[in-house]
Amino acid sequence: MTTFSKVFRLNKSQAELDFIDVPINSDIPLFIDPYAISQRKDSWSTSCHELIKYYFQLIVESIRSKNDNKAKELLLYLKEPNETHLGFSKNRPHGAGIGHFQADQLYKAISASSAVKTGFLSSLEECELMIDGISRDKISDLTTNIIRKKLEEYTIEQCNLHNIPLQQVPLPPFFSPEENSWVSDYYKLPICKNKPILLIPKFIARYSLDYDSGEYYNSYILNYLQVENLSARSSLVRTLKNGRKVVYKKDLKAKYPFSKEFLFDFSKNNPKVLEKYRADLNKLEENHNEINAGSEDEHLLADMLLLALQNIPTGSDYASSYHNLMLGVLEFIFYPYLIYPRKEKEIHDGRKRIDIVMENGAKAGIFRRLHEIRKLHCPFISIECKNYKTDIANPEIDQLSGRFSRDRGVVGIMCCRSFEDEKLFLKRCVDTFKDGRGLIMYLNDARIIELLTLIRDNNRKQIDSKASEYFNAVHYS
Repeated sequence: MTTFSKVFRLNKSQAELDFIDVPINSDIPLFIDPYAISQRKDSWSTSCHELIKYYFQLIVESIRSKNDNKAKELLLYLKEPNETHLGFSKNRPHGAGIGHFQADQLYKAISASSAVKTGFLSSLEECELMIDGISRDKISDLTTNIIRKKLEEYTIEQCNLHNIPLQQVPLPPFFSPEENSWVSDYYKLPICKNKPILLIPKFIARYSLDYDSGEYYNSYILNYLQVENLSARSSLVRTLKNGRKVVYKKDLKAKYPFSKEFLFDFSKNNPKVLEKYRADLNKLEENHNEINAGSEDEHLLADMLLLALQNIPTGSDYASSYHNLMLGVLEFIFYPYLIYPRKEKEIHDGRKRIDIVMENGAKAGIFRRLHEIRKLHCPFISIECKNYKTDIANPEIDQLSGRFSRDRGVVGIMCCRSFEDEKLFLKRCVDTFKDGRGLIMYLNDARIIELLTLIRDNNRKQIDSKASEYFNAVHYS
């Protein structure tokens, strides 16, 4: 299968890339989940969530104020996006546009919904529960169109990171909150086989959306009705031979057939059931096993990365190779805690230094604790890669700490090869922290090998405690 990474010869597996490595000649059955976006705290996801929320509220307000023309206009440009290669198409992607007729159908479904009319429905993702004709693929398409400009921003950053050429191409309009409408523009995107590609961060992609009307009906509403009918000793109660009384779900389904209008009516009258469902989804999303790869064996990949690290010589001639490897290694080890890597600058001073920043997207673990418990501001993690033959010292530490700021944060990682005097370098990091110039954790070859070995030996869960140990060596010395 020809994938994006193969076309551009990135020589990286899916686990080393921050975006979905899509097939070029077909689609992959993944979806963008607005609920997953809403639960993230990183700045990119937060801005996407605010945009989605604003768009949805604008539609609701237009419908409730009977501004039909505005509501239909907002729905008119929702084209199934070919450029993401996500969805159900079996061969070449062939997303269909939403013309006036389909926009009218979508408008009628939303405007006829009691959940919308009453203001009960407040988020795009809950449309799957309570509005007929809106399924997971449609919600994913809606979300993609709304945040298309943010996805272009992400794509440009990833292409700059991997030195992938970009071209200006026309795409369907994006939603502009400034204009309160759709705006046409050219997009800078990579081109594969004469088709533009819009890269999707793997941290917002799901095999199925969290909100699922079938799951809500079967596992929450019917479970509740079973208990309620047993307590009320209704006519649906049956007595088994052993005397135990039961209510069968098939009988409940006959009396309360599935419909999204029924889901709304039930939820309005029994809000605690919906609250329970929402709470369970929140816990599920907190512990979600993020999309990280498609088919490769991470134990094998860890071995491959260990070998690659050992085969890169030190020195400026191999600096680019080391930087490129470390990008994939950091993504592989710390995803989904560190996400959205981007290149800040490239300085050709003989070492071809590449400075990287990654967003702190941690929902748990050391990168979350640094912020919430240790009160170290770190929305971003600044990273320096040094392929030196000799020890790095104060100038390199000062260079990294000099990149800390109020906006970026005060936590960084120094990637380097080896030390003649590791204790001295640790002391320099401690001095920097005690002087109030930021917290720097270093990852030399020995530490990288230690972390990759944990993954290879099926001990990935120990990564967080090991990273905590590295940070603690600086923070609590």
